[in-house]
Amino acid sequence: MNSMNKKLIWGISVRELLIVLSLYVISAFFYHLTVWSSSSAYTDTSPALLGFKAFIDGGGLQYGIFLLFTIPIWWLIFVKMKHVKLWKRLILHVLFLPVFIYTAQILYYYVCEVIGWFHLEGAGQVWDLYIPALFYLIQFGIFHAYEHYKENQKKLKLEGELKQAALKSELAAIKAQLNPHFLYNVFNTINASVPPKQEKTRQLIATLADLFRYQLKASKKELVTLEEELDFVRKYLNLEKARFEERLNIEINVPKSLYNEQIPPMLLQPLVENSVKHGISNTLKGGTITVSIFKEDGKLKFEIADTGVGVKDKESLFERGVGLTNTRLRLLKMYQSQMEISDNDPQGLKISFAL
Repeated sequence: MNSMNKKLIWGISVRELLIVLSLYVISAFFYHLTVWSSSSAYTDTSPALLGFKAFIDGGGLQYGIFLLFTIPIWWLIFVKMKHVKLWKRLILHVLFLPVFIYTAQILYYYVCEVIGWFHLEGAGQVWDLYIPALFYLIQFGIFHAYEHYKENQKKLKLEGELKQAALKSELAAIKAQLNPHFLYNVFNTINASVPPKQEKTRQLIATLADLFRYQLKASKKELVTLEEELDFVRKYLNLEKARFEERLNIEINVPKSLYNEQIPPMLLQPLVENSVKHGISNTLKGGTITVSIFKEDGKLKFEIADTGVGVKDKESLFERGVGLTNTRLRLLKMYQSQMEISDNDPQGLKISFAL
């Protein structure tokens, strides 16, 4: 079952390829069975042998030529121009259809004459214009319908994931109304009981309390300023630096002119946490986490990079925890923005997205 869904090239699965080839084989068989059955040379031949001989003599060749011409047209319309509006791609068929019909016929007749195979002659040649035109329209009609079906299935799957993520977020928000508030007060109480000589411990506890206070605030607001979010990220990374010490270096490159930009709360923390957990913590020498935010083409661009060990299978990161997955779904739901994970230079990972 899994082998049938294996992707070969351009996102085509084994199953899809076999279905298309079956369409060509069946179409070739019956078309040439019909043509050859009308030939006097085959009137005494049994239907089974007649169909087989018709297919071998010319059907495989003609529909093989159809397939040869179909591949570049399909690639251009469904791969190269995948994100172009449908009506613009449909207009291209008006240009490609006559090219497909006449060039396929010319090539087929030429090869048949060279090797001595039968092909329609005289007035009968009109069928080698009509049938390829009909076949072109049918096959690309099927391709467009299948593309629409797959896109619709993706949307349904995404809507299901978004609903599930929204439910989890609602449950988490209900829990967050109690836990951060309670823990925030407890940390302040503990902080007050720490001797003044242990100033570093007092600062760490105070920072941790601030994190929970921000989390409580984030559970009640849909948007916060970039400055507030960055302050939260700095405090989180400072706590991690207290654990990793010299193994963790932090760089935040954000112009102050962007501090008043509005973004969803708790958007960056799962990403820097991923960099710490899967990048820096897995290497003895440590590394650097860089948060860069800038404005480009009217959009707010985000880049969270680390110089850790990196990951070959980028999709596996979404299977290791809910932080990255939920953040990706939030970006899709709120901004229709894609999260991109790529290799960092000279090593590590880079997470990029735009709002």
